[in-house]
Amino acid sequence: MKFRRTKVICTIGPKSDSKNQILKLARAGMNIARLNMSHGEHKWYESVIKNINTVNKRYGFNIAIMLDTKGPEIRTGDLPDPVKVKKGQMLTLTVCGAVNLAPNTIWINYDHFVKDVRVGDKILIDNGLLKLRVIKKTSTEVGCECLNNYVITSRRHVNLPKISLKLPAITKKDWKDISFAIKNEVNFIALSFVRRAKDIEQVKAYLIKKKVNISVIAKIESHESIPKIEQIIKASDGVLIARGDLGAELPYYEVPVLQREIINICNEMNKPVIVATHILESMIQHSAPTRAEVSDLSQAVFQRADATMLSGETAIGGYPVESVKTMVNVINRIEEEIYKEDMVILHDTSSEKEEMAEAASVMATNLKIKAILVFTHTGRLALLVSRCRPNSSIFAFSRTEGIDKKLQLAFGVYPFHYTAPDNSEKKIMKAFQILRKKHFLKKGDKVIVISDIRITGDKCVQSIQVREI
Repeated sequence: MKFRRTKVICTIGPKSDSKNQILKLARAGMNIARLNMSHGEHKWYESVIKNINTVNKRYGFNIAIMLDTKGPEIRTGDLPDPVKVKKGQMLTLTVCGAVNLAPNTIWINYDHFVKDVRVGDKILIDNGLLKLRVIKKTSTEVGCECLNNYVITSRRHVNLPKISLKLPAITKKDWKDISFAIKNEVNFIALSFVRRAKDIEQVKAYLIKKKVNISVIAKIESHESIPKIEQIIKASDGVLIARGDLGAELPYYEVPVLQREIINICNEMNKPVIVATHILESMIQHSAPTRAEVSDLSQAVFQRADATMLSGETAIGGYPVESVKTMVNVINRIEEEIYKEDMVILHDTSSEKEEMAEAASVMATNLKIKAILVFTHTGRLALLVSRCRPNSSIFAFSRTEGIDKKLQLAFGVYPFHYTAPDNSEKKIMKAFQILRKKHFLKKGDKVIVISDIRITGDKCVQSIQVREI
């Protein structure tokens, strides 16, 4: 059986929230379902989580759930009618509220907006589709020159490139949504607009206090995060490269370079990395992608990202299932090209587990071994094998609740939660039985097993074994 290594994340929305649609997405290749907390109420999210859990239980899937916080966004206010502006026209941005606005005036929902911007600064509205230059300021208003024609509608996103903001790292809404994530036992929290490692550490400390094991993913979408990127990655359990806002805050030509750099750092630090935003954007309205989108997706796969993510394509688009199938087809073709040659990516090692993971990966590749079986309590050993990007499939078995879902984000890893006796040989035989039953392996296949072996009493040693099914 052919195994896809790069994982697929799908955003759930009105076009994909039913049990039937979630099942179709799972069959098409979805590994993780993303809940975007910028839209919808908790009651709706609860129904989606219930549907995902039903599909997992009824049909034998292992779909993990990622909750994506709204974060401290700056947006324009509600408008009774769209505001049409022309290049060279003056537009006023105010912090005084959205009621009884003067003509050509728009409310901004950030109280420190006037204090933070300076004359000469550029302001971007709606992900940069409208560009403004600050001409003058009062205590409550900012007068801007429009640098292009545009039609402004309600609640458009505002970016302030090169400006250090006084926004809170985590809003009151975010904390409510994090509590919702704990209550509903989601597997990942993607923290929006992370600017420093402290933002991640604050949430992780709260989760530890609540005695829950939820991975915290740092969303990289602010220019302020880039100088501190290594510290942020080190503090996090993984990274999501949100290229839309990042491309609005930085020159667009910097985004591909940063994407490659961030992926490389994550691989070296053994942290899963997700590439997101606009990957198959045209499939919101069309049944096939553009060739440029296919090339963009291909680059993420060539760069060995752990996962690629669909947003509007599966949340609100007209072709959610087709979008997943398209993504899977592209991933499969590029991985086929990558793995024409035997390869293992080696890293500097500083622990026995790192050495074991690399040794097992090298052995599997040199001996043309079909699969590597990893028995893990925390998932770390499976991630270390994944980091080597071996040709072989990686099957991870854990008796710890929730580890199977968290490993859904790891490149090339197929995780299982299982119950088995402490006896080393019996648990290996149980794993073989599971893999044969699912037709992942067959009798006579050779595998490498990384497992502990009990030698006396409670004393165990780690072992790498070549076994035959």
